[in-house]
Amino acid sequence: MDSIEQISGVRVKRQSLVNTAGLLPGIFTIFTLIPNFTYGGEALSVVDDIGRTVRLERPATRIVSLAPHVTENLFAAGIGHRVIGAVNYSDYPDEARRIPSVGGYDNFDIETILTLQPDLVVAWKEGNQFQQVERLMKLGLTVFVNEPNRLEDVASDIIRFGILGGREDEARTAAQEYIAGLSRLRNEYSGLEKVTVFYQVWPNPLITVTDRQIIGNVIRLCGGSNIFAGLGTPTPQVGKEAVLTENPDTIIASGMNEARPDWLDEWKQWSFLKATQYDNLFFIDPDIIQRHTTRILMGSRQLCEILEQARKNIGSVEQTDPRHRLIAE
Repeated sequence: MDSIEQISGVRVKRQSLVNTAGLLPGIFTIFTLIPNFTYGGEALSVVDDIGRTVRLERPATRIVSLAPHVTENLFAAGIGHRVIGAVNYSDYPDEARRIPSVGGYDNFDIETILTLQPDLVVAWKEGNQFQQVERLMKLGLTVFVNEPNRLEDVASDIIRFGILGGREDEARTAAQEYIAGLSRLRNEYSGLEKVTVFYQVWPNPLITVTDRQIIGNVIRLCGGSNIFAGLGTPTPQVGKEAVLTENPDTIIASGMNEARPDWLDEWKQWSFLKATQYDNLFFIDPDIIQRHTTRILMGSRQLCEILEQARKNIGSVEQTDPRHRLIAE
């Protein structure tokens, strides 16, 4: 545990961040700090992802993380060494594996958290049981609720965590590097020919993503067209019949670990499916695509390369038999 260092005092304001290289379209809002005087007890204040103002009298030094992606982003913000408790599967970077467990993200141990006496708890709206999160609030703990659904939200998370930990400069540098990486990918891939995509998270129940989930953002970034982009929830259940009716050019699956799941190849039983005919059944490691962290740049690069290979496969088949797309449709 580090001691609280003398840092520049700050006040917090919202500021529009524009990519100065002109690579990101538009402007999105993130939090920044304005150093202006020696820290003398002025509260640090940010707004979390459900609109609550979170205040600390001094930089957090005892943090509990209730999601693996939160743990990773706390390290990216330069305050991972202050995390004293984290949920299971908080395994990146390697140092995170040594953090004491407070249970699973969907059923954490409130008594263990209370025993740790944290000065900041970072919760996950979509993944945690929110009744448990509300109980932590009622017990008087300072809770930041995280819910990143856009690629740009990763940068905002890192900066706000840096604010609460008094490491704004380090956090802002990490966030800017991440945004620059997104810019390069967007420039390289977003304008390419559209490829229809079904992204399969799990087979039973059959779960996918929409444009309200961060992977949906990645698909769009890479020039893909998500066949279930417009459904109402971020990770809806769908039926096989709906997938077959939409008949995507490409199916991409993740799963539970770095091994390609056997159930991905079950789609081959439907010979009329375009993804089957084009040999466009692909796997991507969930750790680099399903976590809302800077590593999603690696997953995005891989997904973009997958869709580029899918385009080549489609072109190769149609060059051999120009009637193929018509038959598939």
